[in-house]
Amino acid sequence: MSLDCGVFHTRYEADMGLRPRPLQRLRLGMLALFVLGFPFVASAYWLDLANQVAIATVGAIGLNILVGYTGQISLGQGAFMAIGAYTAGLLTLNFGVPWGASVFAACLLTAAAGTFFGLPSLRLKGLYLAIATLAAQEIVEWGMTNWTAVTGGTEAIVVPAPVLFGVRMNTNFNFYWIAVLAAAGTALFAANLMRSRIGRAFEAVRDQDIAASVIGVDVFRTKLLAFATSSFFVGLAGAMIAFHRNIITWERFTLSTSIVFLAMIIVGGLGSIRGSFLGAALITLLPAMITNVGRAIQDTAPQAASLLPYAQQAVFGIVIILFLIFEPRGLSKLWENAKDYFHVWPFAYRRGERRAA
Repeated sequence: MSLDCGVFHTRYEADMGLRPRPLQRLRLGMLALFVLGFPFVASAYWLDLANQVAIATVGAIGLNILVGYTGQISLGQGAFMAIGAYTAGLLTLNFGVPWGASVFAACLLTAAAGTFFGLPSLRLKGLYLAIATLAAQEIVEWGMTNWTAVTGGTEAIVVPAPVLFGVRMNTNFNFYWIAVLAAAGTALFAANLMRSRIGRAFEAVRDQDIAASVIGVDVFRTKLLAFATSSFFVGLAGAMIAFHRNIITWERFTLSTSIVFLAMIIVGGLGSIRGSFLGAALITLLPAMITNVGRAIQDTAPQAASLLPYAQQAVFGIVIILFLIFEPRGLSKLWENAKDYFHVWPFAYRRGERRAA
């Protein structure tokens, strides 16, 4: 005799719900309350970090759509963010386009650029596709620094502050609401996209593109759509950076930026929206935590404090290596393990397994 242990839906609505169980809705409600109350109690320093995390979350979700859900390696994240930032900033600065319209135009142009640089994905896979996207990064980076008539070359571009209903939105408190709405909207869109026919096609191409083609998936069209969708949100992240800082410099969109965002989705978890948020938070906050530790031990251990800034890159690399070795599925999998443990505690067996009587 055996008993089934698990969650079994009896209605289609419950099966398709994003948060079908009460505990899931409770956690979501608690997170929403925290997000809504955070800016009223946080200092300017932590608000700035929260804005950076929200912007990084948008970019990480965009990259995860391409890499985690579709299996297409990309090292051009910094290039696509640069296209979004420069397009939004220059449209507002030189042509007086309202900042909301310039952000949308930047997203569309970045999506078009992503589609163009995704054309080699029909013939290239794996390392070869990574090299092709790396070429895109180098081309855009060269354009940023040498197309002085448009980008100003190596000089910084100062863009007008975004204004909404007469209120300047570039302060940490005001921009927080824009960043949070953008991150939440991106996460909601991605979650529903992956439950649609298009999202299932993305995952089919990731798992086995030949088998996907056999069952009727247009592999080339699906790959291009993944590049376009991913680049759209990456361009949004770049445009948000432009209006958050009101200054655009090419140093913010180099190859190191592409590597940092790739690290976010690796540490957070490939093919996971939750992992995109967790990875973006950890990788963004890690340098700040190291800096704060250095300040705390400045008086007691000045020599160690002086070495901490140089150890940031080492810690960054060690974190990636440890996750690749011990938990390749990232922070999202650790969170799932914790939930499973407390779901069955104090019993020894896990949810979903069969126990012989």
